[in-house]
Amino acid sequence: MQFKDYYETLGVKPDATDAEIKRAYRKLARKYHPDVSKETGAEEKIKAVNEAYEALKDEDRRREYDQLRAGGYRAGDEFRPPPNWQGHPRGGDGGFHETDFSDFFESVFGRGGGARAHSQAGPRRGSDLQARIQIDLKSAFTGGRERITLRDPVQGERTLEVKIPAGIEPGRQIRLSGQGNPGMRGGPAGDLLLEVGVREDSRFQLDGRNIVSVLPIAPWEAALGATVTVPTLAGEVELRVPAGSDSGRKLRLRGRGWPGKEPGDQIVELQIRTPKAETEEQKAFYQRMAEAFDFDPRR
Repeated sequence: MQFKDYYETLGVKPDATDAEIKRAYRKLARKYHPDVSKETGAEEKIKAVNEAYEALKDEDRRREYDQLRAGGYRAGDEFRPPPNWQGHPRGGDGGFHETDFSDFFESVFGRGGGARAHSQAGPRRGSDLQARIQIDLKSAFTGGRERITLRDPVQGERTLEVKIPAGIEPGRQIRLSGQGNPGMRGGPAGDLLLEVGVREDSRFQLDGRNIVSVLPIAPWEAALGATVTVPTLAGEVELRVPAGSDSGRKLRLRGRGWPGKEPGDQIVELQIRTPKAETEEQKAFYQRMAEAFDFDPRR
């Protein structure tokens, strides 16, 4: 079924007052009343207006509807009720029959009337909220605390401090109990499901549970071998570069990758950097090298 935007149907903003909603409803009800309206499709339009007003005139129903709308639904979107969603019964107070309302209305608010309505009128848990947080690679690696600001039409703007587990992977969710939408009629609040995104890092790339980095080295370090300092997310370590190494050679630092029960490795790719010959002496040195080596890099 499709999500219905009741505010759009009545031509009001989501923060409209009860009085504004009532005025909009009365204006549209007069416009589309079957006895006087000459508008095309007036019968269907008055049904839509009645349904929208029935949803928004009741404080509990409007609150529940706003919770769903805060999840990003808009008119025409494919809609399925969240798990365990029961809906607030309407109790027949509008004077309409159940068949006057769409499947969407019934799925959100439940069917009204009789003992069943009273059985559903107890406390109900609030719906969950979903949000996204972007952190840098170092914070995801080490863990820590991040402050986030949430904005939603139900609770307004609020700031939360979130504990980030060490080694959390991009795309994983952190569940914050009780930080979702408030419950109905004394029920508990829902949860906040916070998806973690990780910003790109100029020095390190995450490849599964391995961390990949590029290490610039001098030609003589590559030719003769050397022990060099390598940055990792956990701090600097020493790495032995074997003599005769070429650009593109990959060396492995075991256990220096992404943390976890079985930590990944850091893969260090060597990149030979050649210094510029800026003085006559340096140019002469390169010339002697060319004469000393029988070497063609394209052979």
